[in-house]
Amino acid sequence: MKFGVVVFPGSNCDDDTVFALQHNLGQEVIKLWHKDHDLQGCDFVILPGGFSYGDYLRSGAISRFSPIMNEVIQHAKRGGYVMGICNGFQIVCEAHLLPGVLLRNIEQKFICRNIHLKAQTNQSLLTAGLDQERAYRVPIAHAEGRYFTDADTLKKLNDQEQVLFRYCDAQGNVSEAANPNGSLENIAGICNESRNVFGLMPHPERAADEALGNTDGKLILEQVLNVLV
Repeated sequence: MKFGVVVFPGSNCDDDTVFALQHNLGQEVIKLWHKDHDLQGCDFVILPGGFSYGDYLRSGAISRFSPIMNEVIQHAKRGGYVMGICNGFQIVCEAHLLPGVLLRNIEQKFICRNIHLKAQTNQSLLTAGLDQERAYRVPIAHAEGRYFTDADTLKKLNDQEQVLFRYCDAQGNVSEAANPNGSLENIAGICNESRNVFGLMPHPERAADEALGNTDGKLILEQVLNVLV
């Protein structure tokens, strides 16, 4: 398994992601510059968090047109794996690899803190082995993380088990009080119909090392290896 982490101008979680995959999970990882036209044989492409292009226009709106995204989109269409984390989630939505949009947080403030999330399905590479009764503690850091889509798409996401994670409290209760940004139905992550493109707002790579006092994010990232490696 070869991972590629795309670096856009303004990305700031690329090194965190590389470290988590390479050091904590022992995987082969390379960085892919946004002007590249070649994925260099990567099996799994990750679009990391950050503020690509300064979040001008809309978060992810400019990055969607970076040259590397042509290759990422074709990779996804061929069935290759793509995951967007935070700003990366915004980018894959802008590229129409995932449905919906990420809007400004309901309180119009940047949020940076630990939250809890709960896996909603085992019918996904990213959640296959996770305990659906457990609340996983993972950091968030975003100003535009409020997931929104139309009613028909929302029904489809629920009916087809494309909702991967929902925000919850420490006891695993999914409630309005546990929703940090106003996301529709507490949605924290989704996948596409083909289940090869994933997007989530929380940062598992920031909770993947014992030195950080939290390895819940590592458990999420490990799901990929449990199925594919």
